[in-house]
Amino acid sequence: MRQWSHRLNLQTKGRGLQEITGEAAKWLEECGAESGLLTLFCRHTSASLLIQENADPNVRRDLEAYFERIAPEEPGRYAHDDEGPDDMPSHLRTALTPTSLSIPVTAGRMALGTWQGIYLFEHRRIPHTREIALHLIGE
Repeated sequence: MRQWSHRLNLQTKGRGLQEITGEAAKWLEECGAESGLLTLFCRHTSASLLIQENADPNVRRDLEAYFERIAPEEPGRYAHDDEGPDDMPSHLRTALTPTSLSIPVTAGRMALGTWQGIYLFEHRRIPHTREIALHLIGE
């Protein structure tokens, strides 16, 4: 067994889902492992990771709208607003979504389903640079 690690630095466009499947797949190919386990970890408290459908953009829009409803920005609603009105809602959204994913690797590829993609879920309104730690153990 071998291990590989890498960090992806991603620029977001602000709140929303940004597919990162391609970036992870490219790095995995460079590693050359045929089988193993790929772990992705988001190093932030106001962004998260999801595996979600990548065929119909309405899925992403509906997910984003759902999170707007369950963790809304409302002045005076939250005590923590050090970085603005989207600060605490972004932490709530991160608490409800994963910050790490584990994906099996078979035949040199992630064992994702036909319509599955990996997404960085940015919870802040303004663009940010986000760092995703990648770790692969395999052979």
